[in-house]
Amino acid sequence: MTVDTDKTPGPADTPPAGPEAIKAIPVRHYGRYVSAVVAIALLAAVVYAFSQGKIEWGTIPDYFFDSRVLEGVGNTLLITVLSMVIGIVGGILLSVMRLSKNPVTSSIAWFYIWFFRGTPVLVQLVVWFNLGLVFEYINLGPFYKDEWSDFMTPFLTALLGLGLNEAAYMAEICRAGLLSVDEGQTEASHALGMSHAKTLRRIVIPQAMRVIVPPTGNEVINMLKTTSLVSVVQYSELFRVAQDIGQTSGAPAEMLFLAAAWYLLLTSIFSIGQYYLERYYAKGSTRSLPATPLQKIKANLLSLSNRQSTGGGAV
Repeated sequence: MTVDTDKTPGPADTPPAGPEAIKAIPVRHYGRYVSAVVAIALLAAVVYAFSQGKIEWGTIPDYFFDSRVLEGVGNTLLITVLSMVIGIVGGILLSVMRLSKNPVTSSIAWFYIWFFRGTPVLVQLVVWFNLGLVFEYINLGPFYKDEWSDFMTPFLTALLGLGLNEAAYMAEICRAGLLSVDEGQTEASHALGMSHAKTLRRIVIPQAMRVIVPPTGNEVINMLKTTSLVSVVQYSELFRVAQDIGQTSGAPAEMLFLAAAWYLLLTSIFSIGQYYLERYYAKGSTRSLPATPLQKIKANLLSLSNRQSTGGGAV
């Protein structure tokens, strides 16, 4: 039997054609369009309502960089930073005491947190300010002795009221961060001969920072806004200064908008700092760090330029 090797390929031998390209049709979300229109309409209504009010908007930029306003901003930042320092240091100590196996120290920490979290910070500020009605003098033996009214200044009242209250909240944040670290880390460090204090400092706390930093950043922003409450104890921060200027200038509503603009500016700056701090402590937990706003802008500009260059070559 002979084999025909000269057989020419026929139509049956041609490779089959590839599958047809799928024509994807995007789904239309009409609800998004409706919600966007409703949101824009509500925003336009609010803007129109404020534009019809008797508000002298030109007064706000006139007083925005007034020396009294800038002094109030400085006092607000000062009391915010110092109160958070007291709160963070006190919170770390209270969290360690709360996790201690000593029932006395853990009970004291629990009572402190229970009391300061259970009473409003405004009430605490007023109590500190009016303790002069209870104690006429403050006597610390050979170190200090003076009248309570001279000792408890508005600045010290604001510092103690905000700082001690913040320590109770930071204690729970720090405790949650310490508990998030696996107990095997502590056991391994103890097996290597590390002391309990060194284990906390070198092993536990660095890993707990990933849990502690985000809520701490929120607490800083919240503290910045809570400083407006210290106006009741006669401390000259931003809100009190804005009220005083509003009463003397005859533009109380405008000065409140000015204070709100300053608070928005400061909280925005703090939010940026919080973002970079969280990004720094996320190095050990994620494979790739999220892009910074500047990197996102550069990436968008680069992709836009590549599209334009590709389109120009095609033409």
